[in-house]
Amino acid sequence: MMLTTIRLLFLLPVALAIVPASAVARLPDPATPAGYVAHLLVNEVPFPGERGYRSEQDSAAAMEQLLHVLDRRLARIPEPYTQPQIAATRADDLIGIITAGGEKGQFDGFFRDAQGRPAMVPRVTERIDNLNRIASQGKPGTFARLLNHAGDLATAYLAEQQRPTDRHAAVAKAERQPATGGGYSWMTDEVRYHPGGNFLRIEDADSGSLGGNRFYTLRKDPR
Repeated sequence: MMLTTIRLLFLLPVALAIVPASAVARLPDPATPAGYVAHLLVNEVPFPGERGYRSEQDSAAAMEQLLHVLDRRLARIPEPYTQPQIAATRADDLIGIITAGGEKGQFDGFFRDAQGRPAMVPRVTERIDNLNRIASQGKPGTFARLLNHAGDLATAYLAEQQRPTDRHAAVAKAERQPATGGGYSWMTDEVRYHPGGNFLRIEDADSGSLGGNRFYTLRKDPR
């Protein structure tokens, strides 16, 4: 899986003119499983002022589909595929899925340190610290809502509570070929990027492009 490139921050003054909300940002501690998953969701989508940002709704929807990809790589591998074929690892939790391959593995910047603890590279933590700083300025708005959405998604998923709607579940065809349905990979949404193999590009009409990312399903009959 080609990795989503880290986004450059172009936070303009206009980005701070945000709509008030009722709650402050509360991204969970990254030392917890929910916090670690939430930090990945935040890292992979654009915020106001960043390249690829379209709207709060678009970035929030992207987070939801990112979580579905992680879940499918963990527990919803369609026959005749195997987990190592899709996720490049054998794992029984999301942390194992996220840290597969180390610092430059499946999810760039997310890895296990020498003690085996989930870790992130400095550029990831620095960006999220900056987003938290902006979210804390003035009345809470888009930044706080997106950070909270990531935390709520991860917390609810790990607590085995209600999951968000899967926009890719019913995808029956992609790249003019029969597909398994469901997203199993994502990459930066540029034509030059494609994970190759049996991954198929989900079209725009099926919500394949969200939050600056292109999502991919699987060929129904693997080659």
